[in-house]
This record gives sequence, C-alpha cells and structure tokens, in this order.
Amino acid sequence: MNKKTLLISAFCAASFFGFAQQQTDSTQVEQLEEVVITDSKFNLKRENSGKVITKITQKELQHLQGKTIAEIINSTVGIEINGTKSNAGQNLAYYVRGGRNRQVLVLIDGIALTDPSQIANDFDLRLLNPDQVESIEILKGASSTLYGTGAATAVINIKLKDASKDKITANFRSVFGTNQSQDDNNYAVEDFRNNVSVNGTLGDFNYLASFGNQYTDGLSAMSKGTESDVYNSINGNVKLGYAFSKQFKVTAYAGFDKFKTDFDDASTFMDADNRSTSKQYRIGIAPEFTYNKGSITLNAAYNDVERVIESGYPAEYFATSLVADLFNRYNFNDKFYTILGVNFQENDMESYVIPFGASTLEQSINPETATFNIVDPYANVVYVSDFGLNVNAGARLNNHSEYGSHVVYNINPSYRKAFGFGYLKGMASYSTAYITPSLYQLFEPAYGNTDLKPEENQTIEVGLEAGIKDKATLSLVYFTRNETNFIDFVDMGSYVYQYDNVADDFTASGLEFTANYTITKALKLNANMTYTKVEDDLNLRIPEFKGNARLDYNVLKNTFLSLAYQYNDDRNEAYFNNTTFATEDVTLESYSLLDFYVSHTILGNKLKLFANVNNIFNEDYQELYGYTTRGRNVNIGFNLSL
Repeated sequence: MNKKTLLISAFCAASFFGFAQQQTDSTQVEQLEEVVITDSKFNLKRENSGKVITKITQKELQHLQGKTIAEIINSTVGIEINGTKSNAGQNLAYYVRGGRNRQVLVLIDGIALTDPSQIANDFDLRLLNPDQVESIEILKGASSTLYGTGAATAVINIKLKDASKDKITANFRSVFGTNQSQDDNNYAVEDFRNNVSVNGTLGDFNYLASFGNQYTDGLSAMSKGTESDVYNSINGNVKLGYAFSKQFKVTAYAGFDKFKTDFDDASTFMDADNRSTSKQYRIGIAPEFTYNKGSITLNAAYNDVERVIESGYPAEYFATSLVADLFNRYNFNDKFYTILGVNFQENDMESYVIPFGASTLEQSINPETATFNIVDPYANVVYVSDFGLNVNAGARLNNHSEYGSHVVYNINPSYRKAFGFGYLKGMASYSTAYITPSLYQLFEPAYGNTDLKPEENQTIEVGLEAGIKDKATLSLVYFTRNETNFIDFVDMGSYVYQYDNVADDFTASGLEFTANYTITKALKLNANMTYTKVEDDLNLRIPEFKGNARLDYNVLKNTFLSLAYQYNDDRNEAYFNNTTFATEDVTLESYSLLDFYVSHTILGNKLKLFANVNNIFNEDYQELYGYTTRGRNVNIGFNLSL
C-alpha cells in the first residue's frame, strides 16, 4: 500500500470512528458555535457563513506554543508555506490554490499589511511573534471585494491580543530547545524564545505592552554547509484604548519588529558570510462610533520597512505605506447586514544597489517615481433568512494611479437545512480578484515595466458542510481558479529580461476536506486534506496531496497531550545549475512527520509547563532543494500569568 492510499485510508477511518461515537457522547463542539468575521466584516455564526473559514482560537494557540505563526498556519487546509521546516531565517513562500506570495493578503487587526519593497509586495510572516497573537482566521478564495488588491487566493486575518479586564495582568513565556538537522544528534540547546507582556483596564482606559525575542543558532542554511547561520528577532507592541462613551471608543497602537538572519550562497549551495536585516515600524489608530443599528469604523495604519542585504550583491530597500479603511456597518433587522466603505492606500519605495563597474551603493529606484495610490469604494450585503438561505454579495471599484479603474465583485449563496442529526449546508460562490503590479515590477530601471496590467483571478467554489449535533463538523469544497494577465519575468530577447503580462490563461483546481470530531469529552480529532491540480507552468513546490491530523487529549483536568501528523506529497522543484548554466527540474520526494506536545498547569492554572518533540521519527527529507531541513528537535518552556 503506497503512502497516498495509506493517508486516505487513515482519514476515512478517523471519519468513520467519529461518526460511530456520536450516539454515545453529547459533549458540545465549540466549532458549531464559532463566530467568524473575515468573509463579511460582521460577527456572524459560522453556520450562517457561505464560506469554509479556518479559525485558530486562543485556546488552540495555547496548545501550539513553541511554533511560529507560519508553522501554525501551514497545518491548516489548503495552505502550503514553504520554508517552515528549514533554517529559522529561511524565506517563506506561500502556495495557496496554486498561487504565489503576491496572491495572499495578510491583515493585522483588520488592516492590510504589505511590504512595497518586495517584488511580490507581500508581508513577511517571520516579522510576527506568535505570543502577541489572539486568533487567526483564514479565508480562501478571491476576496478583493472586501479587501482589495492581493486577496486572490487567501486572506489571513491575524488579531493581536487585547488588554485584560483586570487592572493589571502580567504574562511571561520562555521556550528553549534544539535546532538540528536529521543527521545531527548532539541535542544542544540553540533555540531561545522569550516574551513578556503587561496589560490591564483602568476604568475607561485599557493598555497592553509586550516584548519578545528569538535567537536561533546551530543550523546551516545549506545542506552542504558546515557553518551555522544565526537568526535573531525582536518584537515590541503597544496598544492603548479609551472609551469616551458607550458609543465612541478609540484604539491606538504602535509596533516594532526586527530580524537579522545569516544566509548562504544559493548559486553554489555552499557556506557564505551573508546577512539580511529587516525592520518594520507600524503605527495605527482605530476609532469606532456605534449608533442604533450600526457603526462607523476607521482603520488607519502607517508602515515603514527597511531591508538591508549584505552579500556579494549588496542592496538596501526602503518602503512606506499608508492604509486607511473607512466603513459603515448597518444591521437592518438581523437579516440584512450591509457594508459601505472606501479604502485608501499610498505606497512608495526606494532601493540602492552597486551598478556594474561601480564599487559603492547608488540609488536605483527613486521614491518620487516609484509611488502609487489606490482609492477603492466598495459595498457588500449579507442576507440571513429564517428559512436557511444566506447570501453574501458585493462589488468594489479599484482606482489605481498607474493603470486606471477596475471592478471586482462576488456572489456567495448558501442554504442550511436542519435535520435530526444536525444540519447540512450547501455553498457556492463566484468571485473575482486583482493583484496590482508591485513598485519593483513597475519601476525597477532594468526590469520594470510601467505598462503592466493587474493580474486578474476568477474563482468558483462549490461546497457542502455537515454539522453533527453537539459532535462534529465536516466540510468538502471544490474550487477552480482561472488566472489572466499573469505577471512573469520574461526573456524579451537579446539577453534582455523584463516583467510582462503573459498572454496565456492559467487554471488551478482542487478539493479541500476538513473534519473536526469530539470523540469523547476528553478526546478530539481535527483533520484536513487538500488535493491541488495546477498547470505545469504553475507547478512549483506545490504538493498534489497534503494532509494534516491532530489528536488532542485532556488526560486530566490540568494535563493536555497532542499528537500531530502531516503528509506532503511529491513536489516539483527547479534550480540553477552553475556548472551547466541551465535551470534543471528535480522531484522532491513525499514525506510524513509526527509531532508530540504535552502541557501541565500548576499553581491554580497560573503556571503552564509544556514540551514539544517535532519530527519524532527523525525523517530524512527535503523541503527545498539544496537547503537544510530540520530533523528531530525538542523544546520545553513555561508560561506564567500573574
């Protein structure tokens, strides 16, 4: 029996086991009462949503301590984040429904966060500290109607922690562990992570301040490397809130994130004394006025990014972005929910490189030229009937200073029918999205192209969700995504390369299955499986099959155990052979990983002790061709709340 057959059999067996248990236990499933917001900007019950949204709650995050944000998201359905199993400083690549980084939009507290200096204009999840996160919602599919450019394959909405209701609360968390490859069995302590936060509420005023750091050593970026490449990050976050009245409140925040990482020579796959430094400064304000049946909210943020590359090809990048999202939510009668809003963005970037024949850095991209702004009015309506029909629909008019206007829209009906065992819900959607060219693609002197058009996506989804009363939820979604005006790095002839829109259309399709069972009061199973079919031109590092399963067991009131499994299918990879001076294709073999987590709380639940063992069987595999992959590693830690 091959690995694919074994995987599918295991998931089916787990599903059957969950159904067989449903008549013997009436423990309520938290998932059924879940409230989601990302698909509508309203707090709606999951059962009234026409999308399958993955929500990672604070309770779940407490059971995933010791993992990065990227690692946590990488275990959810339909998501492949490449680089999470390599050296801590490895660049991350987001593959969702056959897409790339530029098609995944990251929100922090509802505000789109990007890096205008990146070629893909994407946000780097390495900048986030998981100890500062309250919850994560993942909405897949084209979502530009509500969230604008970049929301083509997924929206990852990350909510940072709020202040507690007590006058003062402090939290301390520390984790230390190993960081080694599959063929290293020294088990030296070379991974250190710490976080401290103080927060509380004093009358109408609330506050939160947190600081975290990570230092990781001991692992070379390249599999042939012998010198370790250090990763070091720090994160600071301050959030202040004041309620002027029951109707009007304001939240202001500021954040600082920085990481330094050593990296090696990707052309020779050998050690090199290279370093990359990224800094992010972020400030924002979010006033909200609530009236009888609605609210008016402004989410505004300013972001400043600096990146410095120290290598044989040194470079410096600077970028700023201003985002303001003003919207009015109105609830007519608990059946009609409407959103009217306008979104404004202004981005600019500057870069310095050493030109051919020169010896010092010179400006290559001028921020006075490399700038654009976007003004997007949008509207969305949600209808929740009392007979099971729900409809989510909307449209947005994008106005871009470089290429003009563009319309996107969505229609998402669903129907929920109650039965004796629970409910069945059918879902369908048609949605469009766009991805604006990045500043680098537009204005880089050698490769940029100011005539670029935005990439366009059209996504069709059809799905079924079943709720087993007080027991489980199951969902199966089919998607097909068509991509036009794809921006690629094109050979223009005569050794000239430039970013250009490709004339061909591309299609990606697949299935996403999720299952959440409460087997007994103490035992829960969460499982998902993804099948993705993409055309050859898009098929890079994307597994055809990917599966995740996690078994959670509360042994005693204060003791928790978890066993997590992940299967990744074969993946196509390409690398540049510096001997033949040609790009060569290779196949990275499939692999399976098993992780274990245990925690125990003492001192009246104030102190939690926990430990992780990752890659228990020390499987030898490649995540990226030529790069190091982590083997069996152990970390232990504590979380103290006062």
